[in-house]
Amino acid sequence: MTAPSPSAAGARPRAVAARVLDAVLLRGRSLRVELAKSLPTLEDPRDRALVETLCFAVLRQPGRFEAALSNWMPKPPGRRDGELKTLLFVGFAQLDPLGLPAHAAVASTVEAARVLGRRHQAGLVNALLRRAQREGLPPGSPEADWPDWLRERIRADWPSHAAAIFAESVAPPPLWLRVNRQQGDRDAYRERLAAAGIEARPDPDLADALRVEGTLAVASLPGFTAGAVSVQDAAAQAVADALAPPAGARVLDACAAPGGKTAHLLERDPSLRLTALDIDPKRLEAVHATLRRLQLRGDVRLMAVDAASARDEWWSGEPFDAILLDAPCSATGIVRRQPDVRLHRRAADIDALVKLQARLLDVLWAKLAPGGVLLYATCSILKAENAAQVEAFLARTPDARACPLPETFGHASGPGRQRLPGEGGGDGFFYARLLKGTD
Repeated sequence: MTAPSPSAAGARPRAVAARVLDAVLLRGRSLRVELAKSLPTLEDPRDRALVETLCFAVLRQPGRFEAALSNWMPKPPGRRDGELKTLLFVGFAQLDPLGLPAHAAVASTVEAARVLGRRHQAGLVNALLRRAQREGLPPGSPEADWPDWLRERIRADWPSHAAAIFAESVAPPPLWLRVNRQQGDRDAYRERLAAAGIEARPDPDLADALRVEGTLAVASLPGFTAGAVSVQDAAAQAVADALAPPAGARVLDACAAPGGKTAHLLERDPSLRLTALDIDPKRLEAVHATLRRLQLRGDVRLMAVDAASARDEWWSGEPFDAILLDAPCSATGIVRRQPDVRLHRRAADIDALVKLQARLLDVLWAKLAPGGVLLYATCSILKAENAAQVEAFLARTPDARACPLPETFGHASGPGRQRLPGEGGGDGFFYARLLKGTD
C-alpha cells in the first residue's frame, strides 16, 4: 500500500481546525466544547496538538486574517462559506505567527480544502496562501479583537497596564505544572523531567510549581497517569497559599470543577475534611476523575449542589473553618487560554455575574465558623467583579474584615490583590482573604 503524501497526511487536522473555528468564530460555539468533540476523532496525538495550536493561533488575533481577506478578495467568503474562510485563517496562521515550513503548510491546507468537500476552491486557497507568503500579513493590534465595551472597561480599570494586558492576552502562555507532594517533592520531579529531556524552572513563590516553556503533550509527562503531576497555572496554584487552611480543617470548595484547586488542597494536607460542590453533575465527574488520577483519598465529599441557593439540604449545619469561593466570572484574566471569551462575552453578562457573585458571598458566609477564613477568587481582571465586589460585601457584612495578602499575590486592589495576565508568567487572577469575626 502506498503511504499518503505528507500534504495528504497533514490535511485532516487542518480541516478539523477549520471546522472548529467555523463553529466558534461564525456560529458562536465554545472553543472548549468544540475541541472536546473534535480532538478524539484524531488518533495521532501530534495531530490533536496541531489542531489546538492552529485554533489558538487564529483566535488570538482573527482581525489580522480578516483584514488580509478584505484586502485581497473583492468579496470575502460569507457565512455559507464559513469553512473556506476559517481554512484560509488556518493557512495564514501557519505562516504567521506560527512560522511553520511554508511549502508543507500551503500544500496541506490546499489538500484540506478537498477534505472539506471544496475541491473547486483549492486553487483559490493556494493563490491566497501564496500571496500571504510573498507579501506577508498585515500587522495586528493586540487590542483590536476586544469588543469596544470590554476594551474600554479594561482601560478604565487599569489605565497604566492596559497595553500590557492586551499584549499578554495574545501571547501563548507557558506550561505550568503542579507537583503532587504526596508522591514526591518538586526537585525530584524536576530531575525526572530532565531525564526525559524536558527543562523546567521552579517558581520561588510557589512551592509546588514548575514552569516549562513551549508546548508538549500532557500524557508525555513522566508519571502523569499515576498522578505525580498536574497542569495548573501559577495564578491558580497560589489559591492554596492564599486560603492556607489549618491542618485537619473542615473546608468547603464551593465551585470546585474541574477540581484542580480541590486536589491541590488535599495534596498539601490529606487530613482536611473537604466538601466540594459544583452545580453541574457532569463537571463534578471531572473532579472525581482528578482525585482518582492523583490517588487522593480521605474525608472528601463531592456534591452536585447550587452553592448560591439558600436551600441547605446538603449542609449538616456544622460551620466550615475555611471556604474557597472561586467564583463564576468573566474569565477576562485567562483570555490567552480561552481566546473565545472575547467573542462570547456581553456587557450584560458582567451585571449578571456581579449579582451571582454577591449572592454566593452572602450565602456561603453564613456557613463559615467564627474565626474562619473565606477566600474570594476570580480569574477576572474587572474591578466590578473583584475589588468593588468585595468592598460592597464588607460594607454590608459587619462581622467580615479583609486580611492583607503579600505583594507576591499581585497589585493592591481594594481589599485584595490582583495579578494581571502574564505577570510572573501566570494568568490574571484576583484574591481577597476575608476573616469572620468571633464577637
